Amino acid sequence: MKRHQSVDPQVDQFIIEIVESKHPSDVEKLTELVQERFSLPKQRIVEHILHLQSERRIALKDMPSQTPRKFGHFLRNSQSYWYWVTILLATITTIIVFTVPENAYPLVYARYVLGSIFVLWLPGYTFIKALFPTKVPIQTSSTELDTIERIALSIGMSIALVPIVGLLLNYTPWGIRLTPIVLSLLALTIVLATTAIIREYQATMKVEK
Repeated sequence: MKRHQSVDPQVDQFIIEIVESKHPSDVEKLTELVQERFSLPKQRIVEHILHLQSERRIALKDMPSQTPRKFGHFLRNSQSYWYWVTILLATITTIIVFTVPENAYPLVYARYVLGSIFVLWLPGYTFIKALFPTKVPIQTSSTELDTIERIALSIGMSIALVPIVGLLLNYTPWGIRLTPIVLSLLALTIVLATTAIIREYQATMKVEK
């Protein structure tokens, strides 16, 4: 199948009508207008836009860039920003936990805030991302996870994962102490985030073929 080949002529016609009538300021706005009419993922709508642009049936100033074909380029693309933010946040939190003592006010508040995110958000967020990089097998408001759904699932999964990590550490020589717990959660977050970005890249490539 050719890349960016139009699947549904009705979507193409609707995009042309929207561009001619409402003159959306950018691709993001155009994509939102199309999603109000058709239940399609953003990536699929962008494919339609690129297809129409290549045929010169529409002309937009702000055209989206195609997904990089190589994984190394994909990691440097804006789609992968969440991965680097996650790794950076987990690393900074680990450093702060080991360097900022509990009586070092007001720096200790940064330790509390980042530590809460590190425990209650990152493990579950990366786990959900690894399992379902684009969508989940439950009824949601759209084909992709929205912000509220992702937050709820991430917190719930973190609450389930962290006790399991503690239980496993209890049967190791290191026991349930601060250092092994922090390092274990750091390793878990990095592994899950890396798995998630690889699966997201693979899913994106499948959509484009």
